[in-house]
Amino acid sequence: MSDLIHQINKEKLPKHIAIIMDGNGRWAEEQGQDRLFGHYHGVESVRNIVEGCAELGVEYLTLYAFSTENWDRPKNEVDGLMTLLVETIRKEVPILNKNKIKLHVIGDVSMLPAFALKELEEAIEMTSTNTGLNLVMALSYSSRWEIIHAVKQLAKKVEQGDIKAENISQEIFNQFLCTHSIPDPELLIRTSGEFRISNFLLYQIAYTELHFTPTYWPAFRKQNLYEAILDFQNRERRFGKTSHQLNTT
Repeated sequence: MSDLIHQINKEKLPKHIAIIMDGNGRWAEEQGQDRLFGHYHGVESVRNIVEGCAELGVEYLTLYAFSTENWDRPKNEVDGLMTLLVETIRKEVPILNKNKIKLHVIGDVSMLPAFALKELEEAIEMTSTNTGLNLVMALSYSSRWEIIHAVKQLAKKVEQGDIKAENISQEIFNQFLCTHSIPDPELLIRTSGEFRISNFLLYQIAYTELHFTPTYWPAFRKQNLYEAILDFQNRERRFGKTSHQLNTT
């Protein structure tokens, strides 16, 4: 496994990798621990994968950290996750700055507790001039929420006469998404053996390569990341064309 990194073609890296970090709770339960134990160990995986992407030269890494549906989980788990978020941000900002990593967030952050939102906004500001890996945290995010939110904003523009309905295009619609300044993911990884997208970047992953692994997120490390990237690099991405068309252009 250690030589996997040397098999990766640095000229054909996915520009943007998105990850559904799943399996924290099940991993903890298999260890005989409560679910928050898994979330705390999941932070180690975040550090490891962020480092791995930065080392390789990946430009964007989006992590599905907390969905809008996660607010319906038991209160003690949600409270613990919010506390963990704040503690992690406080600890990681100096490391992010040292490695020139720029923090972004997508999602309905108005739902976050005030103390968590304050720490998040400060971290975003403190890393805003960094020029390395763009680390995008999807917090209180769901794709259906994002699309409805975008439609509402676009409808207002039409009502105000700023945009004509017949002129709405994919390019215009993209401007109202949370990811308007972020390229679509080329590779989406889901951990824990589940084979679903769970309301994550549904609009943006139209032509994204999907990689599913049985590994729980707290056990996911750089070697697993390298496996996913090599899998990506061994695929033929046709975008609706035929292999013959690609080979003759």
